[in-house]
Amino acid sequence: MKNILKKVFYPVIFHIEDKGYSTFVPDIEGCYSQGDNMSEAVEMTQDAIGLMLEEYLESSKSLPLPSKIQDIKKDKNDFIVMVEFDPINYLEKTNNKAIKKTLTIPNWLNLIAEKNRINFSQLLQKAIRQELNI
Repeated sequence: MKNILKKVFYPVIFHIEDKGYSTFVPDIEGCYSQGDNMSEAVEMTQDAIGLMLEEYLESSKSLPLPSKIQDIKKDKNDFIVMVEFDPINYLEKTNNKAIKKTLTIPNWLNLIAEKNRINFSQLLQKAIRQELNI
């Protein structure tokens, strides 16, 4: 799982439209988006990348590798921008549904933790994030 958690930068072809931009991510089949301005086009493209890669994220498969900019063919009036995709940020934004986990700890530790009002869910999340360096 750690491998898919790293940020990746995909080269994205931007095409100037009458209003804004349309985008295409050559490394991800069928990954198209658009935006009324550059900022919106980048944000919408990041979301499109996430949608196209959800299966990879959920199954812990490695994400497609980005191409080198010099290897990408584009039309004369298009330009290429490296767009960051952050799997952690995407998952936090789109897949934040709480799930129940059962765990076992010694009774003496449970008694002390409850007496000190430890929030087990919060502590477990913090520990997992620390373990994964995220």
